[in-house]
Amino acid sequence: MGGESCRLYVRGIILGYKRARTNQTNHTSLIKLENVNDKSSADFYLGKKLCYVYKAKTKKKGTVFRTSWGKVTRAHGSSGVVRAKFKKNLPPSSMGGKIRCMLYPSNI
Repeated sequence: MGGESCRLYVRGIILGYKRARTNQTNHTSLIKLENVNDKSSADFYLGKKLCYVYKAKTKKKGTVFRTSWGKVTRAHGSSGVVRAKFKKNLPPSSMGGKIRCMLYPSNI
């Protein structure tokens, strides 16, 4: 058996909250997914689960890693950026951080 690792998610970067010139919408985050560069390829990811993994100081359940789950709700603009909502809003410290886009639930 080969020892190659197989990634079951697509990497992404958290750009920030959805915002206008004066107002910021904290409950909607903007995510740039890897190799998604137009609106039609962003449509594949609608409804997919997102996982933000971060590290905390105290151990809980034997690990210092925590997760925050959300899902892709719609495209944002025409350059492949997507909007996402999380069960609890992402913290400001997550901006510019990495995020995982799981390839489920599948709609094909």
